Amino acid sequence: MTSKKIVFPAEWADQSGVMLTWPHEKTDWADMLEKVEVCFISIAKAIAEKEKVLIVCSDPMLLSNKLKDCSVENLIFTKLASNDTWARDHGAITVTIDGKLTLYDFTFNGWGMKFASNFDNQITSSLYQQGIFRDAVFYKNKQNLILEGGSLESDGKATILTTRDCLLSVNRNQHLSEEEIELKLKELFGAEQILWLSSGYLSGDDTDSHVDTLARFCDPKTIAYVKCEDVNDEHYEALKNMELELMSFRTLYDQPYKLIPLPMAEAIYDGEFRLPATYANFLIINGAVLMPFYGSPKDRLAEIQLQRAFPDREIIGIDCRPLIMQHGSLHCVTMQFPKGVL
Repeated sequence: MTSKKIVFPAEWADQSGVMLTWPHEKTDWADMLEKVEVCFISIAKAIAEKEKVLIVCSDPMLLSNKLKDCSVENLIFTKLASNDTWARDHGAITVTIDGKLTLYDFTFNGWGMKFASNFDNQITSSLYQQGIFRDAVFYKNKQNLILEGGSLESDGKATILTTRDCLLSVNRNQHLSEEEIELKLKELFGAEQILWLSSGYLSGDDTDSHVDTLARFCDPKTIAYVKCEDVNDEHYEALKNMELELMSFRTLYDQPYKLIPLPMAEAIYDGEFRLPATYANFLIINGAVLMPFYGSPKDRLAEIQLQRAFPDREIIGIDCRPLIMQHGSLHCVTMQFPKGVL
């Protein structure tokens, strides 16, 4: 029997569209709904200029009026219940198996049962039942794993970057050892190596250090990562240790990665609590990269660095200060689908 060829596409692969799960009055956004909708509209408009936007929402007709200035031919609305807006983590993760697009619908349990997720966990299967996905194969709760999209980075060439703090955290997959989880990742995603980060965190992060807040593949040989240069910042030591880990990693061809440091975002607080603002939470789309901005001079410094990583793509800044108030950012509220899914 021949083994199946499984490929986990990199985010820079050609895309058919991006999913957004829209905030509404029954989410934690209720007291700042107008402000966060401005941010979501900016994201939707930027994506719709390049590709399709699949929007999960409570009132498609009302929302379509708010998005009338977008490229409406690229908007797909569907009415579904949701607990929150973090599509990166409740959305389907797409692979190809022997060339066939395949949607993995892993269990989403609110980042280790921290928050309600009963509606969010049903979104992907409901979309499939509605026929939203064109002809992709669908797998519900593959191998009974708790797994979120923000916890994995793929280079498209059989290497996955992730963090121990997340995948080995309590209330996710504690019944599995690191070796068992690594074996499952290799089986499910066709990976030949798993690069595990042991260091790095952001204060205020509810995800237990999702890798997409810390370090990101930009191409098979390049990783952009958060670098803290303030020795008095609480993150300095952990992020320095993460940098040393990244420097020690090798590609499958035994080459060191080109590392592009992104500045540590200026501290943003909600009262006395620091929020996890990060420039690593960017979204790659067709022909562009959407980058979170936070109203700081560091926005421009981060933009310059990210342009180094993506010299052939337009860098588009999105004011994500509303998103960070609920402890996430731009990449967290989106999930891309490769060409052919939508």
